[in-house]
Amino acid sequence: MTKINLSTICAILAVTALLTSCSSPAKTAAPDSNAERYATASAVQSTPSQAASGTPSPTETPAPSPSPSPEAAAPLYEMTSVYRFVPIDETKAAKKAVLLTFDDAPHNKEVINSLLDTLDKHKAKAIFFVNGYRVKQHPELLKLIDDRGQTIGNHSWDHIDLKKEEPSKIESQIADVQTEVTSLIGKEPKFFRPPYGSGDDAVKKTAKNHGMLYMTWSNGSLDWEQKAPGDPDKVISNVLEQLHSGANILMHELTWTASALDGLLTKLEEKGYIFIDPETIKVNP
Repeated sequence: MTKINLSTICAILAVTALLTSCSSPAKTAAPDSNAERYATASAVQSTPSQAASGTPSPTETPAPSPSPSPEAAAPLYEMTSVYRFVPIDETKAAKKAVLLTFDDAPHNKEVINSLLDTLDKHKAKAIFFVNGYRVKQHPELLKLIDDRGQTIGNHSWDHIDLKKEEPSKIESQIADVQTEVTSLIGKEPKFFRPPYGSGDDAVKKTAKNHGMLYMTWSNGSLDWEQKAPGDPDKVISNVLEQLHSGANILMHELTWTASALDGLLTKLEEKGYIFIDPETIKVNP
């Protein structure tokens, strides 16, 4: 009985020793979680970056490719030899349309704001033909017109009859306006109207050399013939009497014209006319 018990005890002790020797290495090999994270981070940092070779790593977001510059929209209208406007493609633009223009700007803040507010009300665009000497006096009004989304045109520096001037004078009267306007709004005028509608081949050539479309008008409001306080109804009736598709309407920065504008645009809309955006006019022949 005693002999058997001793053998059993020895066997038990042997098994226990074997189990202890097998489990001890496994216990000492168990990784410390913090040490493992540090080792992993070190390994990543020591690995050459894929970005250095020009290939983004899986966790990086590639930089977006620059978008191509949008192409300029194709023009919708072109001017005829008698300064009227016709659709380039009648399936894309309305034939029953007019161009609104205002000469001798900018010099009266109240009038300018009134004109701009009315144009905005009717979602209409226009060309404001400016004189250089007035731009020099009121640069803030030029910027206001541009900021409100309207188009600036060149009307010479001093509002003189260019047809009577030498080529060098014509050049300076036109070029100086281009320079002044560009310095203020960062854009060169694309349209030129000679003072009094007086121009010859030399004037037309100079305007073209500066990349501008030369025009006079085909519908005169005759607002310039009135004296203060003026008659807004007369401005409206003068325009309507000469109304035609593609009309190039000449108006001025005058108080009675500003008073007439809302009524005039309303009547034009009632007759089915739309207002040509100058930015949709073909400038180069």
